[in-house]
Amino acid sequence: MLILISDAFDKSLPDKLSVFGEVTDDTSRISEADVILVRSKTKCTKEYIDQAASCRLIIRGGVGMDNIDREYCKQKGIIAVNTPRSSAIAVAEFAFAFMLSTASKICFYDSAMKKGEWAKKTKRSELYGKTLALLGYGNIPKQVAVRAKAFGMNVLAYDPYVKEAENAVLVPTLEEAVKNADYISMHLPYTAETDKIMNASLIEKMEKSPVVINTGRGKTVDEAAMAQALKSGKVSWFCADVYSSEPPVKGENPILDCENVTLSPHVGANSNENLLRIGQEVYDTIDAMVREGKLK
Repeated sequence: MLILISDAFDKSLPDKLSVFGEVTDDTSRISEADVILVRSKTKCTKEYIDQAASCRLIIRGGVGMDNIDREYCKQKGIIAVNTPRSSAIAVAEFAFAFMLSTASKICFYDSAMKKGEWAKKTKRSELYGKTLALLGYGNIPKQVAVRAKAFGMNVLAYDPYVKEAENAVLVPTLEEAVKNADYISMHLPYTAETDKIMNASLIEKMEKSPVVINTGRGKTVDEAAMAQALKSGKVSWFCADVYSSEPPVKGENPILDCENVTLSPHVGANSNENLLRIGQEVYDTIDAMVREGKLK
């Protein structure tokens, strides 16, 4: 078996996977690979998949799978899976860090101090008693909810595919979720259903000028509408780790021209601990398929 590691994983992974066969990061050997490991950088398009003549398994290290043409994988008899559990803590902590830093104006105070300003008159706010709306209620937002409850927040969640939530009150519509929210944290996969789901129409339903945080998928936000909402004050602050096109380009993405934003370069899942968890989940997936006789 040849395992191709196409993107950046923990450095210990090749040695761990060597029990299954040869492991390489030489992408020119794609036609020989039985298993291909990707994260978000590699785009498994039809053209890419056609190069992988021997491939039987593609593993996406992480949650979102919009960089893999799963329908074409099915046609080719290739199993495409992700590592849904591994990233939950890392991304949840990152989303919560956005919330804490915005409420406490950490970026503002830090910038002012470095400019020699003593901005003591600028007041911060607390998360306690505030309402958090979670859009999506999978593994990651469930972890966000646990942390939000610990901070004394009121937690709402919208997810049409979830029937019950231990640490949140499920609401039936997006509009109800965002209406009275102080904070909105987005954890949605990118699908035709969620394309630009955070748009001008939904923003208009918000009554509290909330902070919006997106650590899910960039294309779920209409960035032009968000930029306009930030300028008008309809949204007070926008935190983003993901963008419609990555990396975002100045002059093309209007979010980069807004002042009331906190931005990061798609690093929510990039903790050292999470890379180890991803590696373990990759190992477990391959091991299970070998035991089931699906890989040799």
